[in-house]
Amino acid sequence: MNTSENQNTIFPKGERASAAYFTGTAWVNILVPQDETGKYSIGNVTFEPGCRNNWHTHPAGQILLVTDGKGYYQEKGKHARLLSKGDVVVIPSNVEHWHGATQDSSFTHIAVTNTTEEGAVKWLTPVTDEEYNSVNTY
Repeated sequence: MNTSENQNTIFPKGERASAAYFTGTAWVNILVPQDETGKYSIGNVTFEPGCRNNWHTHPAGQILLVTDGKGYYQEKGKHARLLSKGDVVVIPSNVEHWHGATQDSSFTHIAVTNTTEEGAVKWLTPVTDEEYNSVNTY
């Protein structure tokens, strides 16, 4: 990340995300751990260019608030959506999807993740290079 990008960051990067769930390098900063009601948590996620997370679902949905860069959001069987600063994605419960940076830009979003007795996320298989490289956005 260059100096001008550092000046635009809202929150520090946090900890490196698990390679078990991300292809490439991502950073996660938990801003609000699971709240006292046990219903949600909030995290800031920064993806380096080309990084994406695995296919996954959220038993109680998730909301993404894009704060910087360019990225993709794709639901299984649908075209990917190109995302940029100011975009909001409302992810319904149990919808299989992935999100991550474009090849030439970092990507940062705030994730508001709902939690149930089943947990917050169910991780699935990695997004293949073929899937990532063939993204058709609308």
